[in-house]
Amino acid sequence: MAKKTYIKAITEGIDIALAEDPKTLVFGEDVGKNGGVFRATNGLQKKYGADRVFSTPLAESGILGMSIGLAVTGWRPVPEIQFSGFIFEALDSIVAQMSRIRFQYNGTKNAPITIRTPYGGGTHTAELHGDDFENFFVGVPGLRVVTPSSAYDAKGLIISAIENNDPVVFLENLRLYRSVKGEVPDDKYTVPLDKANVVQEGKDVTIIAYGGEVSEAQKAVKKLAKDNISAEIIDLRSLYPLDTDTIFASIKKTHHVVIVQEAQKQAGVGAQVASAISEGAIMYLDAPVSRVAAPNSVYPFPQAENVWLPTANDIEEAARDTVNY
Repeated sequence: MAKKTYIKAITEGIDIALAEDPKTLVFGEDVGKNGGVFRATNGLQKKYGADRVFSTPLAESGILGMSIGLAVTGWRPVPEIQFSGFIFEALDSIVAQMSRIRFQYNGTKNAPITIRTPYGGGTHTAELHGDDFENFFVGVPGLRVVTPSSAYDAKGLIISAIENNDPVVFLENLRLYRSVKGEVPDDKYTVPLDKANVVQEGKDVTIIAYGGEVSEAQKAVKKLAKDNISAEIIDLRSLYPLDTDTIFASIKKTHHVVIVQEAQKQAGVGAQVASAISEGAIMYLDAPVSRVAAPNSVYPFPQAENVWLPTANDIEEAARDTVNY
């Protein structure tokens, strides 16, 4: 087992899916010969041919509209939207079409579409390149929304997403592409789409995070441990549906919770997690739910990005406050 980057793990997962199912197709802006703007599909067109891995025009609505037609006629499309901020051109295809196909056809047709798209800040990108727009998708019945935080999960989750018969919005955290490495098996394996991961066990406080904020939580936990505060980290992995069983089991043990998201606080994934806790585990809490999130403002220009994004210090402070409540 070798150490691989987050993006290399995604490439390997797509490679395995293409090799196992000739009905799997990969396409998007520059994903063919160029291998995508981040080289996530590097070498795949050469290996599988331009009929199965190909570039499209700069037309997000066309990319996802075509995906629907392919899916309902027996193909398994894996379209790439180059940045999640570009996806709004294709919202009709996602919200009004692919998410409803199983319902519309009374379960006789599926939409096995895996929409890959990078998201998240920390890399000083241009406007609409670093935003966190996951909240637009977690409220859409019929969609699965997934985001890995490690190289191991990235490979296992992309394979599971492609093999799944539901439409999946597969969010790839931009700053993790090459900053995160981990042990990743060369062979095929899968990670469940609807199961959270207990990254680190603890007994005093539960820190719930996802995407790029999991690594920030890990930094915070090391600081907390110096003062004998034992924190448990849960990586949601699946933003919809939520694995509330894992969340509730942790809260019953620690009795304190901090929910972390990189996105703006208003109407985010953290709000849904907090709501689920209030409905299913509030009697186990010894302190109010604490939330760490970005300000409710437009994503800033690169010059202000570092002060806008939630950090390990923010998580540490929130954890200390809730433990000492």
